Formats: sequence, structure tokens, C-alpha cells
Amino acid sequence: MTKFLLFCVLLFFCWPLALLAVVLYPLVWLILLPFRVVGIAVDGVLELVKAIIFLPVRLLRAA
Repeated sequence: MTKFLLFCVLLFFCWPLALLAVVLYPLVWLILLPFRVVGIAVDGVLELVKAIIFLPVRLLRAA
């Protein structure tokens, strides 16, 4: 809701910039999408490495 209100304010004060933002937002989102996918993959790999490193400690605590 906040983003919509900010867009309405921008539309009121500077409508060409608001229209440019409406056009460019999907393009920027598409450009940044691969970086999000890579970030999710790297996060998964780091969580796997963390789980492998802490596995002996968890096994010793359970015993």
C-alpha cells in the first residue's frame, strides 16, 4: 500500500517520471531475476556446507 501511495504522489508531482517508472520496473525486474536465482542457489549451497560441518557436533550432542 505504501508503494502505491508513493506512486500516486510521484504521479501527481511528476507524471512523466511516474510513467517511466511503470515502463522500466518490469524490465529491471527481469534483468535482476537471474541474480535472485543465483542468490537462492548460493544460499542453498552454504546451508548444505553448514549442515555438513555441524553434523558431527549434532551427532555427539544426541548421544
